[in-house]
Amino acid sequence: MAEKVVPRPTPVTQPFWDGTKAHELRIQRCDDCGEHVFYPRSGCPYCASTALSWVTASGDATLDSYVISHHPAPGFEAPYVIAIVKLAEGPRMLSNVVGVTPEPEHLRLDMPLRVTYEERGDQVLPLFTPVEAK
Repeated sequence: MAEKVVPRPTPVTQPFWDGTKAHELRIQRCDDCGEHVFYPRSGCPYCASTALSWVTASGDATLDSYVISHHPAPGFEAPYVIAIVKLAEGPRMLSNVVGVTPEPEHLRLDMPLRVTYEERGDQVLPLFTPVEAK
């Protein structure tokens, strides 16, 4: 299997990647309108303010949409789940769902998820796993 791709932080995304190394999911929050923002950027998409602060998200999410890829990709063994998850704080995030059989009967929209982390080279990626029913 090919080596997994390692993300390269930029000055704007560095606080996010610093957070993942600490096993914290950091997102931005606008100091003016209060909206949470993801992906990392230099301006608020809601009010255009440049006053964005980094906060630690809860790590809770729900499955918003997904596709099961049956095509190999560098560092991924097919099949695998590519997902859009909705963070409890509001923003959506592209990630992978792991810890579940990648078949439709094991994935349902709005299922609760929790962040988990995977070391990849000198970076750590946030992935999501289903929350077990209690």
